[in-house]
Amino acid sequence: MGTSGLKRTAIAAGLSLAAMGLGAGAIAAPTPTPQQAAAPAGVSNTAPTTAAATPPAAPSSPMLAVDGAPGAVAQPGIGQPSNGVFGLQPQVTRNGEFAHWMHNAILFPVITIISLFVLGLLIWVVIRYRAQANPIPSKTSHNTTIEVIWTLLPVAILVLIALPSIGLLQAQFKPAPAGAVTLKAIGNQWYWSYQYPDHGGIEITANMLKEKNQAGAGERARTDRDGPRLLATDNRVVLPVGVPIRLITTANDVIHSWAVPAFWIKLDAVPGRLNETSFTIEKPGLYFGQCSELCGARHAYMPIAVEAVTPAQFAAWIRAKGGTMPTPGAASDKVIPQPGADGSAAKAEEGSAMANAAGPVENAATAAPATTQGASGNPSAAGNAGQ
Repeated sequence: MGTSGLKRTAIAAGLSLAAMGLGAGAIAAPTPTPQQAAAPAGVSNTAPTTAAATPPAAPSSPMLAVDGAPGAVAQPGIGQPSNGVFGLQPQVTRNGEFAHWMHNAILFPVITIISLFVLGLLIWVVIRYRAQANPIPSKTSHNTTIEVIWTLLPVAILVLIALPSIGLLQAQFKPAPAGAVTLKAIGNQWYWSYQYPDHGGIEITANMLKEKNQAGAGERARTDRDGPRLLATDNRVVLPVGVPIRLITTANDVIHSWAVPAFWIKLDAVPGRLNETSFTIEKPGLYFGQCSELCGARHAYMPIAVEAVTPAQFAAWIRAKGGTMPTPGAASDKVIPQPGADGSAAKAEEGSAMANAAGPVENAATAAPATTQGASGNPSAAGNAGQ
């Protein structure tokens, strides 16, 4: 058989197989495993706002909400503001639950009673002591009993309110125990960057997602799965449920504030300073917040999105990002420098740039420390921040 005959035979066989597949149902391609769908470990965490963005992962992927793959779906009324709802958001931390109870059981009733009492006094004074009812005004200037009451009663009310308030304030700044997950939130104009010092130093950058009519070519627009308008981010913070969280905040430029109402957390991020608090998330879900400190023209476009998952999912996400899990129960031993201080990412980058410009140095005592992606090195941060 000649060469042309072999080609015709191969083509005929291919057409026969195709016909059989169409008739009996084509064979489906194997479904990629979550790890296959996720981005490879060690890749850069650049926010997916360009044409080279990482493809979305499967819903069950350990990559969860990072790199453009929405994991948990935003639930109305949970972790976000709701239209027509009166009251605080449902709380998912112990401090938040106690503060919610204190507001509903102590503060609101006391405020209501005092307001009604003062309103009643004003009405009574207007009616009882009007000019028509009192043509000759009384000249009474003191009443010992009334003065004692209006002095001691407010003091007693303030003391009763202060007792639970001091306990709540103390609990909000209680140091995190050993084995807590350290999250460093860094405020920038106008986006957030996050570091996990105890998990291999991985870093993510979170920018607000644009609406469909605002997104440009290659940029991922917000969907209902991502969250509400002005609150959805391209990369979500991932934290475990039931594990203490050690939150450290700072800023690279001006004062910001990391606030998530459902966690009862609002911690200022001050340049050159490290502020710290701790909390424990009790329920899995998706929770939103915003910068709560006036920080410039695009202050309203610094959303916070936190996805709370099980510890197993959190460990899978850490591994997918190229990080490592610390020894269970071990205290954090990582040095967390302030922005601009020796050992910070900015100083390390500056040292590397100077070393590259000067050339190799013989007998150098130490090499410039390697750094993960920094907020200043995020090429898409400026393009997607504050849209």
